[in-house]
Amino acid sequence: MSVTAGAPIRGVAMAGHTRISTQALTSVARAATGEAFGVPPHDVRVEWTDDDGLLALSLVTPVTIPPLTQVLRDPARVEGFGGSIWERALAARSRILQRVIELSGAQLSRVDIRISGAAVHGRRRVR
Repeated sequence: MSVTAGAPIRGVAMAGHTRISTQALTSVARAATGEAFGVPPHDVRVEWTDDDGLLALSLVTPVTIPPLTQVLRDPARVEGFGGSIWERALAARSRILQRVIELSGAQLSRVDIRISGAAVHGRRRVR
């Protein structure tokens, strides 16, 4: 799979093709998802499908969460992470879509997200 984009130079369209490989698109999607969820890009799985001529992006990713003991003491910690996992996934969907379009120029129809796990962020070490 590749995406073809034609960009005019100084207002004049030039002949030829520019193709963005699936691997490059996948790297962009991983980076955008990692940024949105605070996880390393290599932890994100990406799948592309054709959706009536546009690309549909499916993601499987973990999400970072605060330590649950801290949430029990201070429920506002959840908001400090961007809200509940559900709220964060909803907000991330449009950010990821826009970021991938912005960086690649590809035309995406949708982004589907599946949360695969949670990584505790902000845990203190026990001595």
